[in-house]
Formats: sequence, structure tokens, C-alpha cells
Amino acid sequence: MKGKRVVVGLSGGVDSSVAAYLLKEKGYEVIGLFMKNWHDESVTIDAECPWLEDSNDAMLVAQKLGIAFQTVDLSKEYKERIVDYMFAEYERGRTPNPDILCNREIKFDVFLKIALSLDADFVATGHYCQKEISNDDKQNPLYHLISGADSNKDQSYFLCQLNQEQLSKTLFPIGGLKKDEVRKIAKSQGLITAEKKDSQGLCFIGKVRLPDFLQQQLKPKEGPIIEISEEFSPYRESPTHFDSEEARWAYFAARRAYSALDGIEVGQHRGAHYFTVGQRKGLAVGGTPEPLFVLAVDTSENTLFVGQGKEHPGLYQQALFIQSKETHWVNPEHQLSVGDSATTYQVRIRYRQALQKAELHCTEQGIYIMFEKLQSAITPGQFAAWYQEGELIGSGAIA
Repeated sequence: MKGKRVVVGLSGGVDSSVAAYLLKEKGYEVIGLFMKNWHDESVTIDAECPWLEDSNDAMLVAQKLGIAFQTVDLSKEYKERIVDYMFAEYERGRTPNPDILCNREIKFDVFLKIALSLDADFVATGHYCQKEISNDDKQNPLYHLISGADSNKDQSYFLCQLNQEQLSKTLFPIGGLKKDEVRKIAKSQGLITAEKKDSQGLCFIGKVRLPDFLQQQLKPKEGPIIEISEEFSPYRESPTHFDSEEARWAYFAARRAYSALDGIEVGQHRGAHYFTVGQRKGLAVGGTPEPLFVLAVDTSENTLFVGQGKEHPGLYQQALFIQSKETHWVNPEHQLSVGDSATTYQVRIRYRQALQKAELHCTEQGIYIMFEKLQSAITPGQFAAWYQEGELIGSGAIA
């Protein structure tokens, strides 16, 4: 690949370090770029997010590999596109996925544009996923986002909002490797990141104290915690007849609507907008035979609805809905038209969840996804991604 220039997002971790090494070995001209996206240390758990150490490690890797290196400050773009979005979603009682948005808006948009301004042919990251190309001999090639070879580390879900233009300019050098192989390569090359622990937490920030983070804009506001018994469920008796297929899909995808009259008050919370469906920790309510889980969040009434045990029926749902404006097709050749259904997809609604068999139905309003098995804690604001034979076909934010 002599003459081809690649800008690698060097994060200071082992994966991006090895990605840069492999690209250089293939003959690319490699430039390492470290992105500084956060300045507020007050909500960061410092021991878990040593960004200065990460930046230094990225620089040392670049020196070891003999590649150019620089740091860019994208904190303004990160705040506008990711942090403000997070606040708005939590305020609505939804739970955003900042890592997916970070990839779509920062790594493969702002970062990509910076790379292209440096006359790069591609950008590269240390994601565990793969890219394939079909129709490569034609004017309009089709790019396929494929799951990583290491099923335990597959990160294709985090890239579920990428489009064809972004994929055309992207390389995933370690996507065909297992994690232990990546560490062995790093160790053999004497890279300082070889034994470094994987980073966790928000994209480019690391672990944060989420309540502290949210309280920057979302102020505490006490409200009731209402416990819903297992016997109570709006869906405990499903109709046997529906006027249409769309009515059936809508019924099973509808959010459970609880009121304070449906249960008993068992405690107080400091703000419904700090919680998410399926959450167990942070409720500060004891004395129940089984742990309490959040069943629903009502920010308009500032009320949390909870139930005992992870098998509580209020946690489970058969279907979900994605509005048309939120539906995204990574592979546009598979895009469904209004009235179409597809039964060949497997879906996940969170990272590392096992793929679930499901049927997709396309309406004017959006996509209904009907699962073969009940799903726990389908969370508004999170992303559902659908796959076919290892390829990520499309995704969308859950309504």
C-alpha cells in the first residue's frame, strides 16, 4: 500500500497501537492522532480515566513505530454533539448510548474530516470488526460491516450508525484477530500498551460518576418510587384478535403505562431522569425479599416504577418500535419498503447481548421488531441493531 496514507486514532490502548503497527507493516504511511475530548475532571474517576497517561502512551507508541503523531482537541464538538444530546435524552426519561453517537459524530465524522484534510486516504481504528466490499469492480461498490472474528470482543454494534461513505474511508486492521493475538503482537514489538487494561466508560472520557455528570445540568428533584407487583401487568391478558397486523405489532411494542395507583410507594428518589429501565443499583430501598429493578421511568410525573426480581414480568417485552426518522440502513441494499417484512434477521438491543431471532415489519411510521422470545429491559434511547449472517444491516434508536 505504498503511497496510501492512513490516520489512526491512537487512544493509548493496545488495540489502536497494534492497528497502527499492522498498517505500517503493510506499507501504509501512518499518522497517529490522539483525540482530547473532555476537560472537566470533576466528574471523572481519575484512576479509571488517566487521559494524560493515555496521551503519553499514544505518543510513546508512535515514537516506537516511527510514525508521525499529534493531538487534537475536539472537546467543543464532543460537548455539542454528544454531551448535550445525553442531557436531553436523560431529561426525557430515555437512556442514550454515547459510544454509538461518538463513533457516528466524532470518530467517523469530525475525526474523518481532519484526516482527509491531512490528505489521508483512510482512517483506521482499533475496533474488533471487519469490512468487506462487493461490486468492487463497478462504479458504486458496496461496503459491508462484518462482525469481528473474536466473538467475545466484537464491536460492530458500536458502529451500527455508520454509512457507506464513512465505511468507504475506514480500515479495521485488527478485526480478524483475537484479543490474545493482539496482545502477543504488541508484546513482540515492545509496545508500552501490551499489558494495559482495556478502557471502560464513555467514549473518550472513561468511567464517570454518572449522577455527578448528569447533575451538571439536570438538578436533583425528589419523587416517589412505586413498587408494582408481579400480578399487575397491562399485558397479562393479550387480545386474541387484532384489526390488523400493524395493530398487533403496535400492541406488543407499546410501552407499559403505569400510574401511582397501580402499586405502593416504597421510597423516594432524587430524580427520575437519573435512572434507566432495568437498573438495579442506586435505588436505596431495602427490606424487600428480592432486589428491586426499574420497570419504567416517568419524567413528566418524576416517578420511578420498580418491581422485585429480574424475572418480574414488567421487565419483559415481545417487541419494540423504531421511528422512521431514527431508522438507519448500513447496507442500503437490504432496506425495507413500507409493507415489507423480513424474518431472516437477528437483533441485539445492547452491546455483547447474544443475537436474538426477530421479524422486522416496515410501516410508514417506522420499523417494528417482533422477537421470537421475550426480551428483558428494552430501553428507550438505546439502539437496536439487526444482523444477517454476521453482517450488520441496520439499526435505530428504540422509541
